[in-house]
Amino acid sequence: MREYLLVLFVSAAVTYLLVGPVRKFAIAAGAMPAVRARDVHREPTPRLGGIAMFGGLLAGLLAASQLTNLGRMFVQSADIKALLCGAGIMFVLGVLDDKWGVDALVKLGGQMIAAGVMVWQGVTVISIPVPGYGPVAVTPTQGMIISVTLVVVMVNAVNFIDGLDGLAAGMVCIAAMAFFLYSYRLWLGYGINDAAPAALFSAVLIGMCLGFLPHNLHPARIFMGDSGSMMLGLMLAVAAISITGRVDPDLITDRTGSKTLTVHALVPIYIPLILPLTVIALPLADLLLAVVRRTWAGRSPFAADKQHLHHRLLEVGHSHSRAVLIMYFWAALIAFGTVAVSVTNTGRTVILAMAGLCLLGLGVLLMPRFKPRAPKAVQPFVPPRYRDAGEAGEPEAAAAAAGEPTTPAMAELSAEDKAMLGRLGTGATAVGPRGERRS
Repeated sequence: MREYLLVLFVSAAVTYLLVGPVRKFAIAAGAMPAVRARDVHREPTPRLGGIAMFGGLLAGLLAASQLTNLGRMFVQSADIKALLCGAGIMFVLGVLDDKWGVDALVKLGGQMIAAGVMVWQGVTVISIPVPGYGPVAVTPTQGMIISVTLVVVMVNAVNFIDGLDGLAAGMVCIAAMAFFLYSYRLWLGYGINDAAPAALFSAVLIGMCLGFLPHNLHPARIFMGDSGSMMLGLMLAVAAISITGRVDPDLITDRTGSKTLTVHALVPIYIPLILPLTVIALPLADLLLAVVRRTWAGRSPFAADKQHLHHRLLEVGHSHSRAVLIMYFWAALIAFGTVAVSVTNTGRTVILAMAGLCLLGLGVLLMPRFKPRAPKAVQPFVPPRYRDAGEAGEPEAAAAAAGEPTTPAMAELSAEDKAMLGRLGTGATAVGPRGERRS
């Protein structure tokens, strides 16, 4: 665990320190596009934050290669080399898109190329574990199709949620934490060495996100851009693929002493089937809804709009920070709930706890629908939104609420004052023709 924590710290520190210079470079390079209609920020903000995150990835892997236990993976597994190749391609593609813009179909082709390179180097699904039956082997072609599809879906899912300050980095960090807990337990608790690369990738990913978040929280000083979001999605996909199909049920059965107990006691053999989906459940749902919504309207599925889940939270009435925290809550509930089910024999307790948290989350989600009013005695001490318009000294708001016409402020001025204000507004002076001040 100490080596994983060291790698996480190195990755976070390097990412954090690189963000400042990268921000200055992005401004100098002109990677600071104008605010679009679908954006929620008000001022142009530099992109290319993915450069700092890519530096954190390289630093974390370099630190891991010098450690005693983690260094063995660089010799025993080809997953690390494949990750670097795929992340490098995705990073270059994202930088080009952040600076000059890349067509959606060209971007999709680049994502498939990056996924294909990793599959060619061995990061592919070998078998699919089926509950009650065991692992089902897949052909190389089927494994390639499944792996490329998973990479493309995760990359675009993370890219779709990168719409609010700190949202994508925080949700990917939560997903990576869930992956790390699951992978580390398989490696340490059941001696499955094939789970070690996934734990390493998750630790590096957590560090990259934690190092970037202080600069990206609202109000953000820099955006990760496609160079960061696509790379984060690819790393999540690699962590999922590197462990899916490599969990041998017989190894866990030897520990539990019973195949029935292995399957029915919720020992995490089959969690790789659903964990990759649960950790990106919200981004995946947002992706599917966007495709259906745009196709139904007769537009391209890649056409941008302002109807994503986080946009809808803002429309409901949540603030920017609260919308992000709500998305964090649901992502953590789904991801860690799945991991909790996989590590405990009391699945009913976990499900009941998740149901209670769901009710709490729904209450927070619907909070803007309720408009509480504070008692008259404490209204002077609470924010204006909790005051009654008629009792809080706001006659204009009370008149508007009652449907009465309100008198504009200019109507209370005399004709001479209006003339003076008119001259001041146009740059004229308020003095007479002979330099004598008006009385």
